[in-house]
Amino acid sequence: MPNRPRPLLIFAKAPIPGQVKTRLIPALGAKGACELYTQLLRHSLQQTIDWPAQRYLYAPQIDHPLLQQLAKEHDLILRLQVGADLGERMANALAEFTGGALLIGSDCPDMNTAVLQQANTALATHDAAVIPSEDGGYVLIGQRRPDAVPFTNMHWSHSRVMHETRKRLQAAEQSLWEGATLWDLDEPSDLMRLPPELRPEIAGAA
Repeated sequence: MPNRPRPLLIFAKAPIPGQVKTRLIPALGAKGACELYTQLLRHSLQQTIDWPAQRYLYAPQIDHPLLQQLAKEHDLILRLQVGADLGERMANALAEFTGGALLIGSDCPDMNTAVLQQANTALATHDAAVIPSEDGGYVLIGQRRPDAVPFTNMHWSHSRVMHETRKRLQAAEQSLWEGATLWDLDEPSDLMRLPPELRPEIAGAA
């Protein structure tokens, strides 16, 4: 079935103060930024809870108690991120699924099952599916079959990641579907855009 739901790979980090959401530390402090990161991760898991295929939680430290707890609560398979940089880690994770997969982080409050379904459906007729982000990157990438082209020797965390990804896929003659642009939370100026159910947690964290 070409439109079968593909596995969902959720990239996360262990919630350790000072190591997550570091650009928010000036506004929230290390502890507050970490608490918000945890809320965003829980929100992402809840927003995709009815995804009909298996969900996997990929992290560099899979022995962290909270990650193990979330994996148990949400019936996630916990797997280790492997690679020298973000691109290598994403490529290695996607390479484990020969029939294709979708990959997201936890920074996009608007990510949900409906968005995933659009991307999954697009993979029936495209090699790659991407949901761009307002900052020039992307919040989802899916592949019909594993290919390291979008990830190898890529520079990350700048405003031309999506542009470079388009160029790479075009050069490799891979077809690309792009969904509607969403936003992700990285900077203090993004905090006021959070959905109401997350805002009380910010107030408490700050």
